[in-house]
Amino acid sequence: MARVVKVFRTLRNHWKKSTFAVCVLSYGGHWLYGKHCDNVLRREACIEARAFGHQLIGPQEHLKKAIVILNPAACNRKANSLFEKNAAPILHLAGVEVKIVKTDYEGQAKKLMELMDQTDMLIIAGGDGTLQEVITGLLRRVDEETFSKIPIGFIPLGSSNSLSQSLHLVSDNKVQHITSATLSILKGETVPLDVLQIKSEKEQPVFALFGLRWGAFRDVTASISKYWYLGPLKTRAAHWFSSLKQWPQSHQASLSYLAPVPRPPDLPTEIPPRPNLLYRIYRRLKNYWNPPIEEPQKEPEPERWESKDISTLELTVSTHNKNPVKRREDDSMVITLDSDSLTVGQFITEGHYDLLLFFSCPQEGAGFYGIDNEEYEAMSVEVRLLPRKLRFFCSAERREQLAQSPSTS
Repeated sequence: MARVVKVFRTLRNHWKKSTFAVCVLSYGGHWLYGKHCDNVLRREACIEARAFGHQLIGPQEHLKKAIVILNPAACNRKANSLFEKNAAPILHLAGVEVKIVKTDYEGQAKKLMELMDQTDMLIIAGGDGTLQEVITGLLRRVDEETFSKIPIGFIPLGSSNSLSQSLHLVSDNKVQHITSATLSILKGETVPLDVLQIKSEKEQPVFALFGLRWGAFRDVTASISKYWYLGPLKTRAAHWFSSLKQWPQSHQASLSYLAPVPRPPDLPTEIPPRPNLLYRIYRRLKNYWNPPIEEPQKEPEPERWESKDISTLELTVSTHNKNPVKRREDDSMVITLDSDSLTVGQFITEGHYDLLLFFSCPQEGAGFYGIDNEEYEAMSVEVRLLPRKLRFFCSAERREQLAQSPSTS
């Protein structure tokens, strides 16, 4: 008992050191527990992946091939380590023949896609910037009709991973996020995504999965990181300083747009089995003796363009890829105009609110566009929707969540 009293007396007499030691031990314990939980998640994911590797393949079948486009500079140069620890073991245990291609500089992924060979799946390991580069390089190919049919997987390794919320279960744990995204690739379930083709007269087309932003809010978003020293107030500070430089921040543009078109039925994802020989002979004889009457083809109706001059705080052109599972009756893109009648207080505190929705192609502008969070010089562009152009691997759990969600955009 005397020893216990002596210990408490020592702790009381040296309370500063005792407090510091408790803080260090608490932090260390929490860090070790987090590492243990991450190792448990990796082990469970590897066990699940090993089941795919134990599956038998036929004598005429080959191992699945995957090309991984990895951006080591993503996530403050932590992407390579994150991939090697959390994604690569899962792919190897599943029996996938993996070819990893690492990018060395910005824009290299576009050039690499021009040299890519045919593969069973394409995996993008990085953030929004890597994803946008790969999609643009893929769809710029001369034979893009063939290569756009390759299913694509996305492993979120960047600082910003907008597409991941549409494909995978949202998790604050980085390890769980990466392992679940990798396992969804092995399970093979895919969803179609729309693509925006953004083309100017001077440059090659750029392709986006989410959209284009142009205006005051985009400019403020790009400058928020400059005020990192203000902590949680940095976002409002960026809006306030922006309003001091210029107010009102109206942007004028001329829009020409077409109405949405009805969505054709989805094509079957699996090829139907070939009918037997007797049925094929019967069908040919029937068509020979009673040839089907061909209906005359209708002439396509001329495109009806509508034009509109606008003045707005921000113009946003976006797809419906935030919820790709929700069924839609037409192929369309969404245009949002933010009112330029906002006061400075509303601009700082409220942010966006929708004023008008329609379908369009933005014209003349100034400043910079934000295309899937990447910065491009603003100029007159044509925005064309490519409906259901690409197929991405999606987890079954996330698909079920999105199907039950009332949101359609």
